[in-house]
Amino acid sequence: MNNNNSPRRRIRVMIVEDSRPVREMLEYIIGNDPRLEVAAAVDSAEEALRRLQKVSPDVISMDIRLPGMNGFEATQRIMAEKPTPIVVVSASVESQELKISMNALRAGALSVMEKPVSTSHRDYADLAERLCTQLVIMSEVRVIRQRVRRHLGVHATTPAVAAASPSPMIPPAVGTFQMLGVVASTGGPNALVKLLGGLGTNVSVPVLLVQHITPSFMKGFVSWLDGISPLPVSEATDRQVPKAGQVYVAPADVHLVLERGCLRLENSAPVSVQRPSGTVLFRSMARSLGSKCLGVLLTGMGEDGAAGLRSVRDAGGYTIAEDETTAVVYGMPAAAVNMGAVCESLPLDEIAPRISQLLLAPAPV
Repeated sequence: MNNNNSPRRRIRVMIVEDSRPVREMLEYIIGNDPRLEVAAAVDSAEEALRRLQKVSPDVISMDIRLPGMNGFEATQRIMAEKPTPIVVVSASVESQELKISMNALRAGALSVMEKPVSTSHRDYADLAERLCTQLVIMSEVRVIRQRVRRHLGVHATTPAVAAASPSPMIPPAVGTFQMLGVVASTGGPNALVKLLGGLGTNVSVPVLLVQHITPSFMKGFVSWLDGISPLPVSEATDRQVPKAGQVYVAPADVHLVLERGCLRLENSAPVSVQRPSGTVLFRSMARSLGSKCLGVLLTGMGEDGAAGLRSVRDAGGYTIAEDETTAVVYGMPAAAVNMGAVCESLPLDEIAPRISQLLLAPAPV
């Protein structure tokens, strides 16, 4: 029995939204959730920055298309000046707004959500509940300060702690891999930009990717990633034969499976509350390729991908998890480490060079 009678503190939310009707609707939604309270509601990014230090919210609901400074620029400033968990709330999946949303994720925002529609809409209750739950979850993520590399237009993470000692390495069967699988969730878009950028264009195998993201934003995410990746990126299609040097992303709300050298899309039940699921992808790779597959598990909340990564390792493949020192959320990599699924834990910047080393090394004679 809990003898502490003091009420649990509500999570303080700052709303940044220029439309007054939408701002008032968000205030209503958040204010009526017993887990949350509205700490401030402002109509511009500039006003949010002015009030940020005084209000000190636990999490920010950030509109993207704002007068003056947009949500991407605001995210950059907030992550540089007072790092705070940010949930991007977007009304549109049109290309321009999607691009801003994806760049906000790249700048340090944690997730992107659909903006709730009017209270009379049939999806209102579901969208409102999902938004509030996302704000609660993301308020618990420990974000760290970002600095902007202006000449590149991207940011680099200032490590919060010193790098950990390398994990014990198991010698891989170098030069024999036929497929690379990558799974990511919260913090994934930014991590994927760095990973794919580090790999460059000289990738001798197909890359299969599962990224957890709000379904309505999946096509925009794929298009955005294709525009900034050195490798071509596309949504996977059923019965497609994957080609070396190309990235195939699991579409929204279906599992991506490798079967007899072809990509298959399956509508089976979610695994670890996810569809697409990283565990489903990794298990299919282990069944199809055994020791010839390479699995990488990046930042993310929950445990999806961990059991699948164990299947890859058990089949003789090689497995890498992002190290705690760089993962935005260490949930998925930690679950994999805890179940003995990981051959090697590496900081994000070291994963691409290691993959290149494994893929390009000559096969044993």
